[in-house]
Amino acid sequence: MSGSAFDDVRFPLPVGPGASGGAAWRTDVVTLASGTEVRNARWAGSRRRWDIASAVCSTSDLAVLTAFFEARMGRLRGFRFRDPADHSSAMPGQAPGPQDQSIGMGDGATDTFQLGKAYGGLVKAVTKPVEGTISIAVNGVPQATGWSVDCLTGEIAFDTPPANGAALTAGFEFDWPVRFDTDRLDITHELIGAGRAVSVPIIEIR
Repeated sequence: MSGSAFDDVRFPLPVGPGASGGAAWRTDVVTLASGTEVRNARWAGSRRRWDIASAVCSTSDLAVLTAFFEARMGRLRGFRFRDPADHSSAMPGQAPGPQDQSIGMGDGATDTFQLGKAYGGLVKAVTKPVEGTISIAVNGVPQATGWSVDCLTGEIAFDTPPANGAALTAGFEFDWPVRFDTDRLDITHELIGAGRAVSVPIIEIR
């Protein structure tokens, strides 16, 4: 079975207080004899990690988690995850709008553009937008038709290539493509009929 298998389903439990995680980079740091540091980025982009054990609040949650984990076959199969802190093209507390994020400039020939979200000076591709939440604008004018979206890749395909110099923007909600970062669930049974997950690590798929 392919190790790149992905199931287009979202992690079924809401993440509660106590969940941890965020962006991670991999950087080599070498300290020379003079004390000067030489730093080299081994990754071109960051990779998210989370521990979502706080999603389990009851024995019924444990049953849901176990069934979902089994269906994903541990680390083998990917799935969607909604990060409560980062799942929208808009600023926190605001609804997504068609001018939130730049997705490129028209050149009169290209008809497919990748959704992305800017983090400072870096843009991270958004490959798992949420169906029904995407809006598009060309030169600031919302476009209700004339385009389609692939919710498994995050690519926007225009029926007609946008004109040369046209500013293309988008608004959307999105999930993160992830997998479990363990092949074993760590569950503690505390009382009769009660238990909790000690750790449920997940990691972004790139």
